[in-house]
Amino acid sequence: MDPDYPASSDTAESASIPFAETDISSVGLRLRLSSLAFDGDLLLRNLDLTLPPGRITCLLGPSGVGKTSILRIIAGFLPIPSESFLETSDGQPLTGRLSYMDQRDLLLPWARVRDNLLIGARLRGEVPDLARADTLLSRVGLEKWRNTRPDTLSGGMRQRVALARTLMEDSPVVLMDEPFSALDAITKYHLQALAARLLANRTVLLITHDPMEALRIGHDIYVLSGQPAQLSDPIRPTGKIPRNPTNDELKRHYSAIMSALAVSEGG
Repeated sequence: MDPDYPASSDTAESASIPFAETDISSVGLRLRLSSLAFDGDLLLRNLDLTLPPGRITCLLGPSGVGKTSILRIIAGFLPIPSESFLETSDGQPLTGRLSYMDQRDLLLPWARVRDNLLIGARLRGEVPDLARADTLLSRVGLEKWRNTRPDTLSGGMRQRVALARTLMEDSPVVLMDEPFSALDAITKYHLQALAARLLANRTVLLITHDPMEALRIGHDIYVLSGQPAQLSDPIRPTGKIPRNPTNDELKRHYSAIMSALAVSEGG
């Protein structure tokens, strides 16, 4: 477990963060894929995924089913297949309105922690907002490490830096590809709660292999299953996030998700 976590993961209230004057909850997305193939293998078909504005949508499924490809298509890293489309609720392009958090922290090892948060602004030729960076580092409990190099930090601390860097861009849409998968259980538990608080009102798509992670912090949860994979009906747990993992409702949903994943794996 990492030292010096911010206040209690399940009860702390979000402090005010000086974000830009944008309506960060105003953008919803719809991705329609007629099919998705890789090396000639059909991975999925007839996917129609809606990301409601200001909500965390979680997507689960076995490895190799196309989850990361979905993220990369939304991010513009991969072309949209034929007979498919991506649209926004306001009809405007996503360019400049999207942040991507990988399962690797991708921090620059030679740059200090605060400088890693400022890299986006500097690459765009903008004046870095030092006060905003310091506020975000305080929110993730790392203000004392702002002048430290990332290679001296633990894995959980590095992911907190990566989360702060993602929020530094102040994007209304955030894509997350298994960002906590390599962490120990306690560190993961704290970071899930921290992310849920700091990502409030953003439109988030979180890819995860962990059903309980999705149930703790997701508003809308989908499972990709079958061969080729198809999207399940959404699961919408009740209660304020981050939810208590011992909740009886979550246990029931957990069993249903595991059953769907087992079918997809041929279990």
